[in-house]
Amino acid sequence: MHTFESRDEFYYDDQPYKVISGAIHYFRVVPEYWQDRLEKLKALGCNTVETYVPWNLHEPQESQFCFDGRLNLRRFIELAAALELKVILRPAPYICAEWEFGGLPYWLMNDPEVKVRFDNSAFMKKIERYYHRLLPEIVDLQITNGGPIILVQVENEYGGYANDKEYLKKSAKMMRQLGITVPLVTSDGPWGDMLENGSIPEYALPTINCGSKVTEHLQHLRAFHERKRPLMVMEFWIGWFDAWGDAAHHVTDSDEATKELDAILAQGSVNIYMFHGGTNFGFTNGANYYEQLAPDVTSYDYDALLTEWGDITEKFWKFQQVIGKYTEIPKIEYSTKITKKNYGVIEVAERTALFANLDLLSAKVATNYPVAMEKLDQAFGYIFYRSRMGRARQIEDFRLIGCMDRAQIFLNDQPLATQYDLELGKKIMFELTAEETELGILVENMGRVNYSVKMMHQEKGITDGVIINGAFQTQWDIYSLPMEDLTTLDFSREWQENQPAFHQFHFSATELGDTFVDMTGWGKGFVMVNGNNIGRFWERGPQKRLYIPAPFLRKGENEIIVFESEGKWNEAITLTDCPDLGNSEQI
Repeated sequence: MHTFESRDEFYYDDQPYKVISGAIHYFRVVPEYWQDRLEKLKALGCNTVETYVPWNLHEPQESQFCFDGRLNLRRFIELAAALELKVILRPAPYICAEWEFGGLPYWLMNDPEVKVRFDNSAFMKKIERYYHRLLPEIVDLQITNGGPIILVQVENEYGGYANDKEYLKKSAKMMRQLGITVPLVTSDGPWGDMLENGSIPEYALPTINCGSKVTEHLQHLRAFHERKRPLMVMEFWIGWFDAWGDAAHHVTDSDEATKELDAILAQGSVNIYMFHGGTNFGFTNGANYYEQLAPDVTSYDYDALLTEWGDITEKFWKFQQVIGKYTEIPKIEYSTKITKKNYGVIEVAERTALFANLDLLSAKVATNYPVAMEKLDQAFGYIFYRSRMGRARQIEDFRLIGCMDRAQIFLNDQPLATQYDLELGKKIMFELTAEETELGILVENMGRVNYSVKMMHQEKGITDGVIINGAFQTQWDIYSLPMEDLTTLDFSREWQENQPAFHQFHFSATELGDTFVDMTGWGKGFVMVNGNNIGRFWERGPQKRLYIPAPFLRKGENEIIVFESEGKWNEAITLTDCPDLGNSEQI
């Protein structure tokens, strides 16, 4: 057994200890590559790995839990221990992380008594139930029990959200009561009131998150402590994330980042955010909201020390030189063989329309008025609303009331208009010329906001209704489309131009390697590889190619299904060995 304490400094078995950590989110990396990423972290000179824990994946539906496959947190921690890496665990309930809803499960919004991230009895009961399932996975892996976990975080960047100290204190007490014995920490930005708002020094060590001016910010942290305590930058931001519509892929100056790292290590401990970013597989990307919605791209490359696909960067070597001033750099032999493959051009085999397959993908729900996807126990993806508009006439006032995030409007399955974010709710005028017109509205959840005040209202789909000539339209058929299982598709059913459609591809592989699918010429949608949703694409960029890890492929026949919602498609896709996150822009 060992000890790890937070006193005037960190102490490991009563000896002063400098935490040199790097962030890897196990849920953004295929399990087959965990060992490789952890070995490279150790090769950098780090002695610790940090990871968040996403509540919304571990409890996807209320009281239904998942801790296997890509969510086998225990196995990830045990791999770290085998490499003699210590672990910082940051186990929700809120993680931010540019992750869908900041890691909060969507179903919290179905309980009107819940007020997220406050000392709210309904919310605290749901956290307690989750922790009763989560914490037994890791309690025996604390350093006090012979495991690698040295620090556990309470909440995350709470000072940028609220100042409810009772919520933080009750969260800390809950962790203690359920077996957490290692030191607790909080982490907040060092600006404004954030550190004061989010800190509970009597329960947890305050740490800071920043990417520049670290000497100034550490001075602020030192003064905030009032007495000598460990100085730590829990998130040393060495890059940044990208949003759809950004001009370019964000990168940072590696020389400046290296200087800042040296300044941190000269005074205290660090967690490099991110050491390896990974991928927002499926629909797991979050979004920010400034003056408008900014959903994150599929790649979480973050201009990290390892690329999204695990390559070592120039920044890695510069950081290693600095870390070598403070600790011995170990010699590591990498155990995982990873290659990249160019599988070439693959022509489309079959295609079929979404509307022709609705009954195969979803069970129709008939309602008198539209409801949001959360009310149908749906977390991610799309939702389709259909209603009859009646006779031919002029429509002077058509509006979507309470709709998020992106709506495509169809008349008799033909596209009429698309509204996104700030456009939603604006009046549309058009003429019905057919004797009978069927209205269809396909709404996409682009990623729930993961930070700040907009988190309060993240219901997706249509919450209020649809106005037609001044009155709410009634009698709707609703189809939930989480797009988790596409095996029921019937590609013999019709396909039509200008409609959302599925495009099927087949290719045979004799050797397996990482590859990248080039979506040039396609509009918007997602890509499924052998049943694995590798994420979204969108022609507005900056990301142009999606990463396909080799473990998603198989020797012999492989299937790729592209769902494209805009009616913009090619006759082929290309699988290449070269990534393309877009042109780079330094921030």
